[in-house]
Amino acid sequence: MDLKSEIAKAAERIAGHVRRTPVGTLDGLGLAYPVEVKLEQMQHTGSFKARGAFNTLLSGPVPQAGLVAASGGNHGAAVAYAARALGHNARIYVPEIAGPSKIALIRDLGADLVVVPGAYAEAADRAAEWQETTGAMQIHAYDAPATVTGQGTCMAEWEDQGLQADTVLIAVGGGGLIGGALAWLQGRRKVVAVEPERAPTLNAALAAGRPVPVDVSGVAANALGARQIGNICFDLASSQGIESALVSDDAIIAAQATLWKSARQLVEPAGATALAALTSGAYVPQPDERVAVLICGANIAPDPLAK
Repeated sequence: MDLKSEIAKAAERIAGHVRRTPVGTLDGLGLAYPVEVKLEQMQHTGSFKARGAFNTLLSGPVPQAGLVAASGGNHGAAVAYAARALGHNARIYVPEIAGPSKIALIRDLGADLVVVPGAYAEAADRAAEWQETTGAMQIHAYDAPATVTGQGTCMAEWEDQGLQADTVLIAVGGGGLIGGALAWLQGRRKVVAVEPERAPTLNAALAAGRPVPVDVSGVAANALGARQIGNICFDLASSQGIESALVSDDAIIAAQATLWKSARQLVEPAGATALAALTSGAYVPQPDERVAVLICGANIAPDPLAK
C-alpha cells in the first residue's frame, strides 16, 4: 500500500469532520531558539485521534453491531465522537489508568463505556473478545492502515500551512501519529521520536531490531502506554533510521509547566512530551537546525474546570 497517497485520500475524506488546527512559532520557552508548533490538542476531543477515527469510519461500511475500540482514553473519545457524528453505536474499553477526565469525556460522548483493571493491553484484549463475539468493527488505536493514514493528515496539513522546520519532534505511544508523519514525509525532514523513559516502546524495538513488549508506567502512561510498538510504525521508523530520545517524568511535567507559563497552552503529559526533549536537553539541535514540535493532547487530569 502506498501510504502517502492514502494519506492524501484520507485528507479529502475527513475534510469537514476535523479541525484544521493552528500552527505558530513559540519563543520564551527557556531555549535559545524559536520552536514551530502545531496545536493539535485543539482537535475535536482534545487530540489528533479524531483524524484516524473518522478516516476509518468513512472508508467503508460499518456493521450493524457497531464499533468497538480499546483506548488509554484519547482514542476512545475520538471514536465515540466520530461514531456519534456519523450515527453509529460504539463500545469503548479503557483501563482504570485512563483517569477520571478521559473516562468522563467518553461517557459524555454517548459511548457504551467499559472500564477494566490494568493497562491498555487488558482493554485491548477485552475489545478483541467483543469484536469476535458480536461482529463489531474494531478501530485500532494505532496499528491499522486507516488509523495511520488518518493520523498522517496532521503532518500533511502542517506542511500545507507552511512548516519550515528541518526537524520535527513527535511523541510516541503505539506509533500511529509518528507512523503517519513518517509515511507522509518519506525522509524529506528529520523526525525525532520522543518517549517517556518509563514507556520506551519504540526505543526498545529499535534496539532489539523488532517490536518487543515493555513495562509501561509514569505520568504519560494513559496516552503513551502501549506495551509494544505497532508494526506499521516500526517498519517505517526502522527503514528511515529515525532518531529516538527518552525523557523523564520530571522533564515532561516541567515542559507542561513551560507551555502554560510561556504560551498559556494547557496540555496533558503526552502533549508536552515532545517539547520535553528540547527543554530537558534530551535532544539538542545543531546551531542552524530549525525545529518543530507537534503538541498532541489536551486531556489533562484532573480536569481543571470540572465541577
